[in-house]
Amino acid sequence: MIERKGYKKLKIWEKAHVFAIEIYKLSSKFPKEELYALTSQIKRAAFSIPLNIVEGHASNSKKEFLSFLNIANRSLVETDYLLEVVRELNFISGTEYQRLEDLRVEIGLMLNAFTKSVRHKNSEHKL
Repeated sequence: MIERKGYKKLKIWEKAHVFAIEIYKLSSKFPKEELYALTSQIKRAAFSIPLNIVEGHASNSKKEFLSFLNIANRSLVETDYLLEVVRELNFISGTEYQRLEDLRVEIGLMLNAFTKSVRHKNSEHKL
């Protein structure tokens, strides 16, 4: 069995990755005229979450890592709003929305806990 290394060990990255892939797959069903609008925007927002976790994990400092986690959280909030919009426009079903919303909420809780953990470790090193 191959051992996971680096950011791939992070459960928060794994969940965020699954979320981004699900958004990507689902957005392929959006109307073609939305390709450069909502489709592009929701894909970018969703992929920004795991990408910022990855980039932050590669940071040289905890402060920088926290900054990337903050951006990941803001992208998660952006994705939340975009999911509401595409649901109201009937680009996705209520069932699809609820599945993604449940995953988004789980990621938000995990990201919040992970950020607190990193922040706590950061304050320990300053003592």
